[in-house]
Amino acid sequence: MKTNLHPPYHMITVQMTDGSTYETRTTWSEPKAKLQLVIDSNNHPAYTGERRVLDSMGRMEKFMNKYGAKKA
Repeated sequence: MKTNLHPPYHMITVQMTDGSTYETRTTWSEPKAKLQLVIDSNNHPAYTGERRVLDSMGRMEKFMNKYGAKKA
């Protein structure tokens, strides 16, 4: 391989929404970094089969404040 062409490949820790962690290799961030997931297979509707709003960033509240509730 050519040198200085590819990004560094290193280990990071991934933390799931339930608090469990695992280590994986990636080119993301710096070595020994921690990636905290907001949505994963434990709470994503595609995996759980439940339909619900996943609003962890406050986007729904911001939208409701700006435009108000939908009127019937």
